[in-house]
Amino acid sequence: MLHIKQRFAFTLPAAALAAACAMPAHSAVVASIKPIGFIAAAIADGVTPVEVLLPDGASEHDYALRPSDVKRIKNADLVVWVGPEMEAFLTKSAAELPEAKNLEIAAMPGVKPLLIRGGEDEDEHEHGHDHDHDSDKSEDQEPSHTHHHHGEFNMHLWMSPEIARQSAVAIHGKLLELMPQSRAKLDANLQQFEAELADADKHIGAQLAPVKSKGYFVFHDAYSYFEKHYGLSPAGHFTVNPEIQPGAQRLHQIRTQLVEQKAVCVFAEPQFRPAVIDAVSRGTSVRKGTLDPLGMGISLTKDSYVKFLSQLSSQYASCLNGA
Repeated sequence: MLHIKQRFAFTLPAAALAAACAMPAHSAVVASIKPIGFIAAAIADGVTPVEVLLPDGASEHDYALRPSDVKRIKNADLVVWVGPEMEAFLTKSAAELPEAKNLEIAAMPGVKPLLIRGGEDEDEHEHGHDHDHDSDKSEDQEPSHTHHHHGEFNMHLWMSPEIARQSAVAIHGKLLELMPQSRAKLDANLQQFEAELADADKHIGAQLAPVKSKGYFVFHDAYSYFEKHYGLSPAGHFTVNPEIQPGAQRLHQIRTQLVEQKAVCVFAEPQFRPAVIDAVSRGTSVRKGTLDPLGMGISLTKDSYVKFLSQLSSQYASCLNGA
């Protein structure tokens, strides 16, 4: 009898230990990049943890999944990403997930009508009509695979407050299916997110209103949704893909516009501070600022997306105002 009790005593903790070890692997929302993680963190707060695949300082344009990343994706409650045109590194792993655990934001029916066409062509026709010949050369000089990552549309969807709101609603819906017992908390989180986002949207609109007509250049074509939403006046961008330096014709074109004072600011990014920005602005009165499209310094909390938008707004306003 004693022998049986001893066996039982040893077996139970082993089983419990195995269960405990297995649990954490199945208890997270995995977001592709940090700003998507910000939105997910607002909805999942107090329900399930949120993890981000892309480390700070890495680029979504050329990231390669590690074996540990693949494991996290397989074990996730839910994987949230923009889509294959933005995070090519996720396409294969996401395709293997059941539909209930895979949220591709670009494929959402409510998002499709909001997509903005991307790439050089639209920008050149809109802002570079005085330099058609130059811009054609610039297009040729930048390798065609600059479009490979973005395709037909600009995929920096997290820059749109409206797409962020729709993403939050979709994350709420997916988590509700997976965790119906957490309905009260998930509902409260979504309600709070929408209220705070609406409030931040009003404040940002007021902050940016005085600088709406001021021209500027951004380093890479990441801000179209934010700019369109708040009615800003971008004069153009240096490059579509930040991994690829702009060609000589493009730099000449930007330099000409800076000399003619068609822009008051040139924005770099925390992970991209290319010498071309200094070179092209040298000897002009243009100011230099920094825009952070991935919220690198912001930690994942329930209000981090609102912080991200507000930080971006302040980065625009301080340079465009000359503060």
